[in-house]
Amino acid sequence: MSQLPKQPAEGPVPTSADVARLAGVSRATVSYVLNNNPTVRISESTRRRVREAASELGYVPHAAARSLRAGHTRTVLMPTGDHPAGPLHHRFLHELESGLRRLDYTVVQHGSLGLDADEAARAWAELRPVAVIAPGGVALTPQGIAVLRRSGAKAVITLGPQPVDGAHALVMDQREVGSCATGHLLQRGRRRIGVVMPEEPGLAPFAEPRLSGARRVAADVGALIEPLPLRYDEESAGALAARWRTLGLDAVFAYNDAYAMLLMRALQDAGIEIPAETAVVGADDLLIGRLLRPRLSSVRMELAASQPLADLVDRLVRHPGGVPERHDLLRARAIPRESS
Repeated sequence: MSQLPKQPAEGPVPTSADVARLAGVSRATVSYVLNNNPTVRISESTRRRVREAASELGYVPHAAARSLRAGHTRTVLMPTGDHPAGPLHHRFLHELESGLRRLDYTVVQHGSLGLDADEAARAWAELRPVAVIAPGGVALTPQGIAVLRRSGAKAVITLGPQPVDGAHALVMDQREVGSCATGHLLQRGRRRIGVVMPEEPGLAPFAEPRLSGARRVAADVGALIEPLPLRYDEESAGALAARWRTLGLDAVFAYNDAYAMLLMRALQDAGIEIPAETAVVGADDLLIGRLLRPRLSSVRMELAASQPLADLVDRLVRHPGGVPERHDLLRARAIPRESS
């Protein structure tokens, strides 16, 4: 009978003692260097020898052991919500992850769909994160926040349209998006404005504040705001376009560029001239919207933090226990083009 070839035996797992012997330093020095301990002064040449020795041996610190000593990890947990991530969210994640990596944190995303608020908090706490940044689609309660703090989380932070009592808040106030889009349409002389309300799950926490912002601006001049439920499919857009003239609207803020492009195509197919009969504005300022004819007017959203986001999280971790802070991150401005 043929036999499988023998596999070479694996060597022992390298330890910090092995690194210390190869680098000619103490185990404590290895720990200080590889854990980036800022409280101990170690020369750059020593740091280099330790890192080279660790690399040669293939040694990495044991995260679980380090967590037991510290009572928490260097993990920043970011639970996933049930809403599609837009361009601004991707920019936020990229900036935050790269900044936290520079500060020796690890960002971990956690699938939390199907868990209620307190179940989610317990699941996050099991991982002993040093900080949690929870999206707006995942509810937090005072009990859940307390569970996270008892598990060693130094900072519990929410990211969403509204702050949550007891947690630090990174607020992206979606009312600013609705206000900006509607203000632009009002400046163009439009007074009967539809606002698309997506029927897809997970978008209500964003769509409803945008509608509220539109209403706030329109009320100042007595303009009409008409909510327009819309699914993201051609059939729903075609049905809305077919009855458009019965609505008597002269403009639409279509939630975002994707819905704006869907509805604009349906309106054009129904013979509605844009912008002569109806002005259209989206949000996100996607490149593809500039390739349409007419080119799509949009609302550009940008991060407006007063300091790098990673530095903010690091400060909240290093100085826990203070009064919950609120930081408004969203800045919106209209980008006029041919569709309005």
